[in-house]
This record gives sequence, structure tokens and C-alpha cells, in this order.
Amino acid sequence: MTRNWFLITLVAVFLFPACQNEECIPLPKIPSYTVCLTDFGGIGDGVFLNSDVFSHALAHLSERGGGVLTVPAGIWFTGPITLPSCTELRVEKDAVIVFSTDQDLYPIIDTNFEGLDVRRCLSPINATDAHDIAITGGGIIDGNGDAWREVKRRKVSEDLWKTVLQRGGVLSEDGKTWFPDEGYQKARATAGSLNYPDPSLDENEIKTFLRPVLVSLRECERVLIEDCTFQNSPCWNLHPLWCRNVTVRNINVRNPYYSANGDGIDIEACEHVLLTGSTFDVGDDAICIKSGKDADGRRHGRPCRDLTITDCTVYHGHGGFVVGSEMSGGVEDITVSHCRFLGTDVGLRFKSTRGRGGVVKNIRCDHIYMKDIVSYGVIFNLYYAGVAASEMKEGGEVATVAVDETTPEFRDCTFSDIYCSGAGQAIYINGLPEMPVRNLAFRNCLFQADKGAEVHYAEGVSFEQVTINGEAL
Repeated sequence: MTRNWFLITLVAVFLFPACQNEECIPLPKIPSYTVCLTDFGGIGDGVFLNSDVFSHALAHLSERGGGVLTVPAGIWFTGPITLPSCTELRVEKDAVIVFSTDQDLYPIIDTNFEGLDVRRCLSPINATDAHDIAITGGGIIDGNGDAWREVKRRKVSEDLWKTVLQRGGVLSEDGKTWFPDEGYQKARATAGSLNYPDPSLDENEIKTFLRPVLVSLRECERVLIEDCTFQNSPCWNLHPLWCRNVTVRNINVRNPYYSANGDGIDIEACEHVLLTGSTFDVGDDAICIKSGKDADGRRHGRPCRDLTITDCTVYHGHGGFVVGSEMSGGVEDITVSHCRFLGTDVGLRFKSTRGRGGVVKNIRCDHIYMKDIVSYGVIFNLYYAGVAASEMKEGGEVATVAVDETTPEFRDCTFSDIYCSGAGQAIYINGLPEMPVRNLAFRNCLFQADKGAEVHYAEGVSFEQVTINGEAL
């Protein structure tokens, strides 16, 4: 009876998604003046390089105080596009923007990636210190990312591996990783798991390794991203950083399942954000909330707060909704509701580690529907990329360290109406002995999983009307 009720509920949610009241986030104000890319000599044959055309058209709009640049049906091959204030890039339904893989078109700039101040290639679509900008229209924006990313043999089929090898590039000594070029291989050898190469290496030589995110918006105010498909990014797909008043709705985001760092959207240190009605099928975390990493994140001190995420579907990804692991500036006041995660590695994922600092609090997740989750339905892991708490016991004692500004803190989160049909484990909470996870409330939740709930170093965890495989907690 319980199983049938769950399936009926899941079907109902897909057929009749709940109506949500959108947050009162101001949309960009953009003049109605409209031009077409062809007015400036654009050719949409997939061969002609339209970099100068985009640049001239956007400069023309900027000189007139803003307006709309229409990209009509066609395949528009180009280098980076920089959006000025008060402009809308309207990519019409039958239009495809494809970005060139010519590295000379992507200068290396000072930026921020994975929470650290670093240098990387300029993003294909980018804006900095801009206000009132939009990307709309329903077309496709393709980052041509296969030429930038490494590929691990264990992640792909034999047939796909053979296809990858035909691109050229180089293999690691053990034959388990393909790199686009020798510079990438050299950078990876010095970067280790941190993803940051030896600064003494020549930047132009390792340019492929410094691959950009597809859409980078920094310090922007009043942003609308609507209806388009974003795909095949060199690294992350969408990265709003230090932005305010951002609306993202009805977009599709997809990357190959094997894509390294192939995140869907990373909302970092932003305020007042609405993400709604969107789908994700990606190679890493799908919907990810961040606020800087370690000392750089604490120095910037910008929390990610006041976010509403509703009516989104994730078909593949390491995590459906994720906080961290870069959360050193803090994350607070986030609502996630009426979302569906199908076949993701993890459903609701909260991760950090010693050294981060920052406080994550006031996260509310309700009406989340999950199916065939590979590992955890809900996980808090404060030993991300480290050793599990249960494995750190020495002589019956657990290793602890002093609490200071580098100690991450997770508290005050609620989970209601969470339905998970199939997972490796329903709930796993793994706090720090010196800073337990505090005040987690689970209400009206149903899990079907191979394993139940496991809790390490947590205080104030409550379960009300929560069942796992038909057994009440």
C-alpha cells in the first residue's frame, strides 16, 4: 500500500507541478530598441567567425543606452561574447551559438573559480559589473567543451573511449586519463586534487587546463536567464558570482555524464535569486550553492543568501541540490521545493571540511521527489574529500581540533515531505566532533533504501513521521 501511494504521488507531481509564488525579484529593465545580428554582417552557416559581429552589435546597443540583440535561426560560430549593461541577448528558438575552440580567442584573466582568486580563460559568455542584462529566446548555446576537458577512461564505454582517442591529445602514463594536449597533462601533474597548477608554469602552454565556465556573470545586478539550452560547457555551465536579483527560469542545462567539472549551475555568494522550472542533466553537481573557499572566501566574506529554488528536475548529476564544499562566506535562507531528482548520485547533498570556515543555516527543503538515487538520499558530510568520522577512531578516541574561524558550521535545516524511492542509504550525517551538525528536523518523509539512517557528531536531529522501508524512525 505504501509503495503504491508513493508511486501515485510521484506521478501526480510530474503531471501537476505545484504552483509557486515567485519571489519579488526585480527583472532587468532593457530598452525595446532591437537589432539583428545580420544587420552587422553576421553569417549563421557554422563556419564564419562572428566574434567581431557580436562585438560591434553589442557596442552599438551600448552606445544607444542598451537594447536587444536578436540571434536568428542558424549556427552562429563565434569567440567570447561580453554583455554590457542594459542589453538582452535573444537567441531565437532555431538559433545555435557554438563557441570556437581557438584558445587565442580566450585571454587569461584574473577571476574566481571554485571559491579561490585565480587566473583562467575568459568565459564564452561573460559580464562583469553589469546591470540589467538578459539571455533569452529559447535557442541553444553550446560551449564546444569536448576540446577542453580531460576524460577518465573509467567513466566511459569502450566505444566512447575509442572515439576520444581519435581526437588526438595525450594519455597519462597509466593510460587511464586522456588530456586534450601536453600542456593540460603537465598542469594536471602539478595540480593534484586541488585543480590549481604550479604558478611557475607558462600560462599559454597550459591554457586548455585553465578552461573557462560557459557563462560567467560577476558583480551583476538584475539578471534574467530564460528559456535557452546551455550545453557542452568547457567547465561549469552557469556561474553567477557576487550577483544580486537574479532570475533563472525555464532553462535546460546539459553536459555529457562523463564531463569533468561539468556542473549545471553554481550560484556563488549571490543574494536574491530565483531558479525555477528548469532541467539539468550534467556530469557533476547539478544545482550547487557556494560562497568562496578557505581564506579567500572568508576574506571576501560574501554569503549566498535569500534563494528560492522550485520546480526543477535533475536527470543526472553527482548531486541534485548541493551546498558546498566551498561555503566559507556562509550560506543562509535557502528554500528548495517541488523538485525532482532521478538517478543522481546523491539527492540533497551538504558538504564541507576543516579549513573552510563559514556557517550554513536556515535551509528548508520540502516536497522533494527522488528516484533511483545511487548513494545517499540526504547527506551531511563535513569530511568531504577526507576521512569518514567513523574511521578516525584511535584507541577509542576521535580526533578533534580547536574551533576557530576555519571551522565550518551547519545548523538549522528542515526537511519535510521528502520522498525517495530507491537509494543506497536514506540519510547519512557526518559532522565534526568539535562542531557537530545541529538542529536538523525531518518531518513527513518516506525513504526506500538499502540502508537506513546513520548519524555521527550531530545534535538536535529529530524525526517526525519518517519511515525507511516501512519502518518508523
